[in-house]
Amino acid sequence: MKAEKKQVEKKAPEFDFRTINSFEKACEKEGLDPNALPNIDGCLEEFKKATIAVYKLFIIHKAINNGWIARMGDVNQLKYWAYHWVLSSGLGFGVSYYYYDYTHTAVGSRLCTFSKESALFIAQTFTQEWSDFKLNIQ
Repeated sequence: MKAEKKQVEKKAPEFDFRTINSFEKACEKEGLDPNALPNIDGCLEEFKKATIAVYKLFIIHKAINNGWIARMGDVNQLKYWAYHWVLSSGLGFGVSYYYYDYTHTAVGSRLCTFSKESALFIAQTFTQEWSDFKLNIQ
């Protein structure tokens, strides 16, 4: 009688979100052309820069989250986001999360991440995109 060989299950290598350190790398991961930005011709001039910035942040978050989706109705799933404040030297940031019995939201689910570390990474790495989105600097 032959001994049965155990099938060794190969696990996919874990994704290191820190490899997404530019909008271009986020687009590459998601199979998008970084030059194909949304058409903002119909936007008011004062919103154009912020519209492009939030689009970039959506793509960056999607790439870094690597398939993780914030389920806003799931009180057992922690969700993290960077929050910002304006400093004289630039944009400051911190990280917060949704707690299971606290349902207030200050951001949309597309700007949430799965971990404190990934939220901090996005806040520290993509300061220009956050500034363009949050600040009214023309």
